[in-house]
Amino acid sequence: MGRIHLFEFEDQKWFPNFLRNYGTDFLQFLSNKTKLYKPVIPIIKKGLSKADTNQIVDLGSGGGGGLLWLNSELIKDIPDLKIILTDYYPNIPAFEYTKKLANNFEFISVPIDARNVPKELKGLRTQFLSLHHFKPQDARQILQNAVDSNAAIAIFEAQERSVPSILAMLFSPISVWLTTPFIRPFKLGRILFTYLIPIVPLFVLWDGVVSSLRTYSIKEMQELVTSLDNSDDYNWDMGKLKSGPGVVLYMLGTKR
Repeated sequence: MGRIHLFEFEDQKWFPNFLRNYGTDFLQFLSNKTKLYKPVIPIIKKGLSKADTNQIVDLGSGGGGGLLWLNSELIKDIPDLKIILTDYYPNIPAFEYTKKLANNFEFISVPIDARNVPKELKGLRTQFLSLHHFKPQDARQILQNAVDSNAAIAIFEAQERSVPSILAMLFSPISVWLTTPFIRPFKLGRILFTYLIPIVPLFVLWDGVVSSLRTYSIKEMQELVTSLDNSDDYNWDMGKLKSGPGVVLYMLGTKR
């Protein structure tokens, strides 16, 4: 199946920011509670070690992804770890809530474009569930910007372009309905637009299916890397990890 770049509601400038936040809050909650990114811990540690840094600059953070749980594991071996959350559409309430729970988190409140990261933001760049939002020319620009900045980059996608992944997304409205009462910070609007006016479960369903259709395969990630200027200056590691019933695709780029 070829990659299909359909639209996601989350990407649209006209889409209400509070609804986008409800969606990213759901993904953040689910990622942390299921320990979705547990298999990637060695990859993040390797990236930090190779880059000789104790700082993660997370791009396209959404609601924070699974970083809260990952942080609790990483700081066991990296006690001085710092994590900076950024996004083109920053979810400020979620960022503030995350910082309250773990004081080694910081966040940038203004939009940060993953294709052109400010030079002062130094550290291991990470992307969780966000590379698929970018068309090939933009995804290439993200990687090229990292290479041009001599920055290590680690990318993770918790789905793939396959029938099982798409079928799993079809059950996402049930997950939204079951988890919404437990998502923090509590928002009355979240209840309203989940149960009474079910916009959140419906847009999460659409965006989830489209995310699978948009996800880059390992071969396509390799093609992106091959097309980069000075790609040979980096070591590139890519693969697929098992995570519960699903998978996590990953790419790690570190300077030689």
